[in-house]
Amino acid sequence: MSDTLPLVQRFLDYLVDERHFSPYTARCYGLDLRQYGEFLADELGLSVDAVAEAAALATREAGTPVDESTLSGVMLGADVDRIRGFLGWMADRDYSAATTARKIATLRSFHKWMEKRGLIERNPMLAIRTPKQAKRLPKAVSVEQIEQLLAAPDDATLLGARDRAILETLYSTGIRVSEVVGINREDLDDAGEAILIRGKGRRERVVPLGSHALAALRRYVAMHDSELAEAGLRAESGMPLFVNKHGGRLSSRSVRRKVTKYLEEVGLDPEISPHTIRHSFATHLLDNGADLRSVQELLGHQSLSSTQVYTHLSNRRMRDAYDKAHPRAEAG
Repeated sequence: MSDTLPLVQRFLDYLVDERHFSPYTARCYGLDLRQYGEFLADELGLSVDAVAEAAALATREAGTPVDESTLSGVMLGADVDRIRGFLGWMADRDYSAATTARKIATLRSFHKWMEKRGLIERNPMLAIRTPKQAKRLPKAVSVEQIEQLLAAPDDATLLGARDRAILETLYSTGIRVSEVVGINREDLDDAGEAILIRGKGRRERVVPLGSHALAALRRYVAMHDSELAEAGLRAESGMPLFVNKHGGRLSSRSVRRKVTKYLEEVGLDPEISPHTIRHSFATHLLDNGADLRSVQELLGHQSLSSTQVYTHLSNRRMRDAYDKAHPRAEAG
């Protein structure tokens, strides 16, 4: 199945256009549904014809039932047993609980969308349970390691100053890498020592900047403005804050590569990621007495339960410190 089914493409367009998911996230949903479709096609011996699939979707959207002679028809008519067949196929191949849960979530969203659009009458996913997963504590690194990483870029150059400002901003605010590359020049409030962030679902929040991040940003902006002036240009509305050497917006992948580069330069684990920095930001705040609600707002979490996992990590560190330091902590 080389091309995306029109039915699936319609769903992916909905995720991007109406739910404001990133193209990357929508693409992940598409890959899950492609695997589901390949399973169904293989099970039923179907060959996929683009014209027939488009016709099946158009027929169903017109309110007429479709048979299972096409893959789209099979997806539209899938019942609980067919979904469980796919889950059983994954279990036979030892898919992890986390991967299975993600694919179930994709199928749940897909069927909910089809039901909402009137394409199906019954939602088979209502009878499917998500497998329980072992809770994994987010990985965090020490303050000392963060300090090593932040000091790595040479801010005597424009690109070095940019990289220092990016790293300082990531740790100072705890924002996602996708959020840091989405910042525009006008989002930086120098006087208010804060920055406007556009998070998931285009939700906006204002987060404060620490003095080190603010100093790094001021240095980078001044150097960038100087370079623009030499070229007879100036910063304009909508201009990205962090630009590549060609003046375009940096990509998330570029930022991840930069982080890995500086980790290797200072001898730290290259598996540390921008998301690890986000975890470390939250953990260090809680370790130093920040309240959970404030951390929730800073991280841009809609639900407090998403933030509570950090309390377990903070509490575990406190327990480790207690066991090492208290004279009567160890069993006799």
